[in-house]
Amino acid sequence: MAVYTEVSDIELKEFIDRYDIGGLTSCKGIAEGVENSNYLVHTETDAFILTLYEKRVDPADLPFFLNLLEHLAAKDFVCPLPVKDRNGIALQTLAGRPAALMSFLEGMWIRRPDTRHCQALGAALAQMHIATMDFQMERPNALDRASWRGLVEDCGHAANTVHAGLYEDLFVEVEALEAVWPRDLPRGVIHADLFPDNVFFLADRLSGFIDFYFACTDAYAYDIAICLNAWCFEPDGSFNVTKARGLLSAYRDVRTLSTEEYAALPVLSRGASLRFLLTRLYDWLNTPEGALVKPKDPMEYVRKLRFHRTVSGAQEYGLDP
Repeated sequence: MAVYTEVSDIELKEFIDRYDIGGLTSCKGIAEGVENSNYLVHTETDAFILTLYEKRVDPADLPFFLNLLEHLAAKDFVCPLPVKDRNGIALQTLAGRPAALMSFLEGMWIRRPDTRHCQALGAALAQMHIATMDFQMERPNALDRASWRGLVEDCGHAANTVHAGLYEDLFVEVEALEAVWPRDLPRGVIHADLFPDNVFFLADRLSGFIDFYFACTDAYAYDIAICLNAWCFEPDGSFNVTKARGLLSAYRDVRTLSTEEYAALPVLSRGASLRFLLTRLYDWLNTPEGALVKPKDPMEYVRKLRFHRTVSGAQEYGLDP
């Protein structure tokens, strides 16, 4: 979450007045994340998250995101629920941006997740994949393998200011992954951005997922690979196989992994690390001045990518076939 677009007091009051939620009592910008502008809003009845969708979000995708949240909530999967105004409309416009008001999800994200948190994540991820198998809408992954070459070109030789030779290395990696990327894996709706700050816990109980604005139709195992990257490395860059085993085994207890999915994990994990390396690199080089957000270090994912290159088989992630 972040704040790129400022909202005036008058605009905000007029916006809240569209809803049956009581009068506005307070509003505070949330300066975490890198994608949209987010505010914590309190009214006379409850707390809400107000999101203004910024340039990386295609307005045409917003019905997919909002309907997905409603579908998950109907399946008793805990996530924010879009709030509809007095006319039954969830998608609004505020300060020149598409906007939506969301229910507030109780809990907090874990800065240093341990194996228990990884197990809870694995089980909940599998539950989410199963819950969306009958969701009728589809959305292509805008940041899939087909987009990576263009992202490298957008970053250009400025990438070498972050790390010597990075621009050239990225092109080599893109070509290598294009040659071996798995096809025909089980597919459906994936979250595609399940970092620890998008998973809330109350004590040690997982209380829900947030930030579904990268959700798309792609391989379920790719979602697992994203989580291996986001949850199973230590601050010193080492891979924690115990956390990975916990995540994978808990997932498999809920949804069976096919032989093909299991075998594809090393390549998918390598691709997931490249995807986040590229978007972090782009943001590092292009974050607008004055934005209340600090871009994330792309070098973290350079190191993760190097690790996945050394993995010879999925068993190295801690789970037997």
